[in-house]
Amino acid sequence: MGDGSFLMNSQELETAMREKIPFVVLIWTDESYGLIKWKQELEIGRTAYISFTNPDFVKQAESYGYRGVQISTAHQPLPALQEALALDTVILIDCPVDYSENTRLTDRLGQLTAAL
Repeated sequence: MGDGSFLMNSQELETAMREKIPFVVLIWTDESYGLIKWKQELEIGRTAYISFTNPDFVKQAESYGYRGVQISTAHQPLPALQEALALDTVILIDCPVDYSENTRLTDRLGQLTAAL
């Protein structure tokens, strides 16, 4: 899930810990409502009210008693997910993303379809 939606619902992981429900959360972190930003840029050419700051998600996880993992390289997400899925507990994986790639991809796909 995105970091914005996680901030709106993160309290549910306390429930998962208390009830011993294994759960893996992968957060796509960009400190904005990334998909909304992308849509605003595409549709109206500007953005409004989409940026925010995040807490330290790893520390937040630890404060609830579950494990947090910070991704810092492109090679870490798959091993982190594999390890998290093998464990019988709540795990949070904080993975930074750059949604500007979506705009580049959309532009490229538009060029391809325009050529048809």
